[in-house]
Amino acid sequence: MNPLLAELHDKARAVLDPVHHDFFAGGVGDEVVLAENEAAFRRLALLPRVLRGKQISGDFPVMISPTAFHRLAHPDGELATARAAGDAVLVSSMASTVPIADVVAAASGPVWFQLYVQPDMDVTEALVRRAERAGCEAVVVTVDSPVFGRHRRDLAHGFHDLPAGLAAENMRDLVGPGLRDIEMSPLVSWEHIGRVQEMTALPLWVKGVLHPKDAIIAVRHGVAGIVVSNHGGRQLDLVPAALDALPAVVDAVAGRVPVAFDGGVRSGGDIALALALGASSAGIGRPVLWGLAADGEQGVRRVLDVLRDEFLHVLTLCGGELSRDMVVTRC
Repeated sequence: MNPLLAELHDKARAVLDPVHHDFFAGGVGDEVVLAENEAAFRRLALLPRVLRGKQISGDFPVMISPTAFHRLAHPDGELATARAAGDAVLVSSMASTVPIADVVAAASGPVWFQLYVQPDMDVTEALVRRAERAGCEAVVVTVDSPVFGRHRRDLAHGFHDLPAGLAAENMRDLVGPGLRDIEMSPLVSWEHIGRVQEMTALPLWVKGVLHPKDAIIAVRHGVAGIVVSNHGGRQLDLVPAALDALPAVVDAVAGRVPVAFDGGVRSGGDIALALALGASSAGIGRPVLWGLAADGEQGVRRVLDVLRDEFLHVLTLCGGELSRDMVVTRC
């Protein structure tokens, strides 16, 4: 992890309620894949190209990954995150503690809406309409959650719902504003993806794809893009690190749609490795929460600035190029 991000995490740990810190920091089961998401980057290295004669632009191909309940980290919650996001894509969680319309109003860049398909498709459609009215530019359906993951830290703390005064605001007048009101169902299928596509003209991405065959099915269903992700290690502890799954999905898609990535990004070098393996952009999850808890809007902005500066520095040292043949395994 970049040392400045580690410093922000330490500060966040000091100011957060331990229950809420563990909700953000924890993973599923024994948290094997949680650790593997970060370790996977350490197993790889880049062979830089030299004398390429390229001027490096300021492009920063990241998105802010959807994470729930930002007001557990800071009173301004998702509003602070949106203000700090700048021109990065902000994927706002369905389980935001700020209504999506207010998130979009606070942001200066594009906002996408993350959606769990609800068993009641009328509720699902109401959420999609809410995202449309707010001005969201895409819908991102999380597809790796037929049930909630079992998080031992949360079970040990007895953390089952939000404290008084906080709510999943996008759900407030639909089924209820609590964590338990968000429903998962193993019956959700590709048919439901098609039904969501019929509801809206917004581009639809699917997030949580690890198997190349699922990537091919997604392309056949006409999705706008795919996010390779294992939900930050929060769903199934037997899956590989998201980075290890990325190349096969990129190969299966074969350029037909963009393939974004998230899972364990803790430095600008991690972003560079993900892009070299074929990702169109890299998602930032927990570091945003550490910055938010540590220093609100300024903390999130500091996280993004640190990652941008480090990424551009790595890119310059690699000759302005990132490609699969530059990635090697460390001995």
